[in-house]
Amino acid sequence: MREIVFDTETTGLDPRSGDRLVEIGCVEMVNRVPTGAVYHCYFNPERDMPAEAEAVHGLSIAFLSDKPKFAEKAPEFLDFIGDAPLVAHNAGFDFGFMNNELEMCGLEPVSRERMVDTVAIARRKHPGAKLSLDALCSRYGIDRSHRTKHGALLDAELLAQLYVELQGGRQIGLELAADAPGGASGVFEETVAVTSSVTRIFRSPRPHAASAEELARHAEFMAGFSEPIWSR
Repeated sequence: MREIVFDTETTGLDPRSGDRLVEIGCVEMVNRVPTGAVYHCYFNPERDMPAEAEAVHGLSIAFLSDKPKFAEKAPEFLDFIGDAPLVAHNAGFDFGFMNNELEMCGLEPVSRERMVDTVAIARRKHPGAKLSLDALCSRYGIDRSHRTKHGALLDAELLAQLYVELQGGRQIGLELAADAPGGASGVFEETVAVTSSVTRIFRSPRPHAASAEELARHAEFMAGFSEPIWSR
């Protein structure tokens, strides 16, 4: 199954108030294994960058001023995601900005039926726990030491690892289809080869019946009970 894990960076929190998308990063996964295919692009938001937003992701208007507008890249973005489910952390936020940009281009929004929200998954698995990407990466031992600021592609790559853990961890690799990138069947064949080379040692059954002497001692012991409950 093909899935796209993605993340966005924006000028603020609400596209309805004029906030815009400035970065998107996507990681392709097949059968929950990253294929190495990614989509990453910065966008000129055609507006200012609030200081509080720049403090989060470090993207200034000076940096973004020569970047393409979303409308220029929308076709290649849609081609990359295809019809795959889209996985995001607090996915409603990212879908809101993505669909706002698509609608501004006169394009159809992406159906929310394709949305997979890792916050909702984490909340079911860990009720009452902190659900930020940082907190969940710490819980699952995912290295985020290189994450000094938010970045759409970096966060999508971390989220891809977290998504696997939330779905059961590395063990799911044992169930991969043969068409997975890198050949899941190759992993299986290697395991068989290793297993088949092991020499199994079979031991003869050990006697476990009580001896006559042990049975006599047991009978003597049992006779010492006065009115045992099992005789009633």
